[in-house]
Amino acid sequence: MRFFRPLSAIDAMTFDLDDTLYDNRPVIRRLETEFVSWLHKHHPISATQPMSWWRQLKKELVRQDAWLANDLSLWRYKQIGLGLYRLGYEEQQAQQAADEAMEQVRYLRSDFEVPQQTHRVLQALAKQIPLVAITNGNVDVERIGLVDYFSLVLKAGQDGYAKPHRQMFDKAIEYLQLPPVKVLHVGDHLLSDVKGAKDCGLQTCWFNDQSAQLSKHPCARILPDIEVSSLTELESLVGNINTD
Repeated sequence: MRFFRPLSAIDAMTFDLDDTLYDNRPVIRRLETEFVSWLHKHHPISATQPMSWWRQLKKELVRQDAWLANDLSLWRYKQIGLGLYRLGYEEQQAQQAADEAMEQVRYLRSDFEVPQQTHRVLQALAKQIPLVAITNGNVDVERIGLVDYFSLVLKAGQDGYAKPHRQMFDKAIEYLQLPPVKVLHVGDHLLSDVKGAKDCGLQTCWFNDQSAQLSKHPCARILPDIEVSSLTELESLVGNINTD
């Protein structure tokens, strides 16, 4: 554990999910690989264009509607529907295919097991202080077995702008009914999590399990209050500091 500033008493914590409570990188790699195979199998016309064409379509959509960057599921849904429509499907047929495709995406997106260490740490913390999840992703928190640890789960898109925008942080603070300085946000991303939370007055913990160097990190904008490499460090942190 590395301290950059003295911490105030911690009366609640907010958590990023992806790449903080579990390694999301292999999940997304598997999702993309298996979903493309599924789409090509069930809608062979989708294979008539390379992946670069599909990526350009995604960029085109967000240029037309910047909000889509805040809602990954809606963005993908529109990408699939528009792509199949341009490849020859009727509009209703394309929308139905996109609905079915998103069912597969949702299944693959949450088809993994959270490490037992994460369960143990969150269970211990939740017995002491309220926990809130704030995520830009679209994982099913109930399906991966984390929902019971959190008093509230906020997701970009359905609950507001994606981090680092302050909207979801403000909603968490309003729900907790605490001064922001009494809340510690834990996340792996120096821009979305650390800067976003600091801009809203929260204390911040950078979760760095990749041995990254803060001084050389391209996303560093502001110092976190502390840095940890393991979630287990948070247990002693709360026990030692929350003495009010």
